[in-house]
Amino acid sequence: MIKIMFVCHGNICRSPMAEFIFKDMVAKKGIDEKFYVESSATSSEEIWGGVGNPVYPPARAELERHGISCAGKRAVRLESRDADKYDIFVGMDSANIRNMHRILGASAGERIHKLMDFTPRGGDVADPWYSDRFDIAYRDIYDGCEALLDYLLKNTEK
Repeated sequence: MIKIMFVCHGNICRSPMAEFIFKDMVAKKGIDEKFYVESSATSSEEIWGGVGNPVYPPARAELERHGISCAGKRAVRLESRDADKYDIFVGMDSANIRNMHRILGASAGERIHKLMDFTPRGGDVADPWYSDRFDIAYRDIYDGCEALLDYLLKNTEK
């Protein structure tokens, strides 16, 4: 089983979108038992008294437009102990990558990747919290997840 952690700043928009898009993708291919998928934040600003905020309503609505539910998901923070729990860490932008290295330490270094680096176009997944373009974020995340899945299937066959 391949254990994947998607990561963004607050874990209320991009990383939960990636988590649920990826889960939906592998379920539709009938290979969901090969993957354990979660998402988390590099900050704690969406977590109050130990309880994370739910997925941001426009992000949830965009997922629902594509028939994907994220019911019950609440923000959680990436912790240093996660370095030993996951095979790959996938961030949405360069700031996420820097913070993931800081949180996870050197032992996770080669397992930290930016989602769009799996696609030919590269770059960051723009934060729809600021752009209000959840449709564009969905498209980029979907393309990134599709490319990530192709990469994992080609490079982890056992």
